[in-house]
Amino acid sequence: MNRLINRVGFSVLAVISGILVVSSLNGCHSSDGKTEKTAVAEEPEPLEVIALRKGKLSSSLQIPGELVAFRDVDLYAKVSGFIKSIHADVGTEVKEGQLLALAEAPELNAQLAAAQSRLKSQEALYIASKANYDRYVDAAKTPGTVAQTMIEQTLAKKESDLAQLEAAKSSYREVADMRKYLEIRAPFSGIISLRNASTGAYIGPSGKGSEFPLFVLTEQKRLRLVIAVPEAYTGYVDLNDEVTFTVKAYPDKKFSGKVKRLAGALDKRLRSERTEVDVINTDRKLLPGMIAEVTIPLPTKNTTFVVPKSAVINATTGVFIVKVINQKAEWVPVQKGLEDGDSVEVFGEVKEGDQILTTATEEVRNGSAIRSVKQRT
Repeated sequence: MNRLINRVGFSVLAVISGILVVSSLNGCHSSDGKTEKTAVAEEPEPLEVIALRKGKLSSSLQIPGELVAFRDVDLYAKVSGFIKSIHADVGTEVKEGQLLALAEAPELNAQLAAAQSRLKSQEALYIASKANYDRYVDAAKTPGTVAQTMIEQTLAKKESDLAQLEAAKSSYREVADMRKYLEIRAPFSGIISLRNASTGAYIGPSGKGSEFPLFVLTEQKRLRLVIAVPEAYTGYVDLNDEVTFTVKAYPDKKFSGKVKRLAGALDKRLRSERTEVDVINTDRKLLPGMIAEVTIPLPTKNTTFVVPKSAVINATTGVFIVKVINQKAEWVPVQKGLEDGDSVEVFGEVKEGDQILTTATEEVRNGSAIRSVKQRT
């Protein structure tokens, strides 16, 4: 019996020992696996860097603009009167100096006749006083026949009558010129875009008989394209730069023009510079008042540093790129310039050859260690 008990105990001990050995082996394998996983997790992913290089970036600015007439004037009558005849209507193309309307003013005719009578009367007085003076001068050639005071008096009379004659001539010219204003003529070549009067209507200067202009004359063969260039882009626009634009009336056609005028100051409300482009419009397809979608080329004028957009951090404290120096990250404040696709200009305390991260995020803290990098090819 004792022998049987010993055998059973020995078997139990053997089984327990086997279980312990197997558990120990499994524990060893498990521990090795964890160690390997930990080693793999601790191996840092290499960060991609590029060497900072200079280059030129070309971009363009899309901005709305307005087409306006090169010259556009309201035509009023200079003097009051009534329209006698009209020689132009809306849409009429006129030449410089062409008669648009003829007015009549009977009182001006009376004034002109009175001025002409005064002129003729003064001419007669002057002729008489001049002849009288000439006779005294001739008589004075014989000593003692004419007193010197008489000569002086007749001379003064002649000079006075001459002055009155000149005044009468001026009055006559003034009335005659006023009468010419009854002819309303085109000050330049263009097209009549508005007409507000008809035959028999009373006309006069603005606010004195004419609330609205008789005609509006518009020059169409040359237009101004007016653009408001934002402050950030004013340094890229120069005189004689060519721009292109489209209008809704001809969406499949591109028009072009050259920058001819820059305001030289910013609009205080819009913070933009008024820029005018001259547009040749001989076929008159474009109309004043049209809204245009303008494309302004913005080529960089100097070689600047160009980086991928992903290399720029837009943080709450500013704009930065991340340089790698001695395996440490250094945040460098920069300013952005032009953008083109995935590239952007940067300006700051950087130099050519600096190693910067191609993909910078705020997770890479300033001063943090960077143990592994790879160079972008």
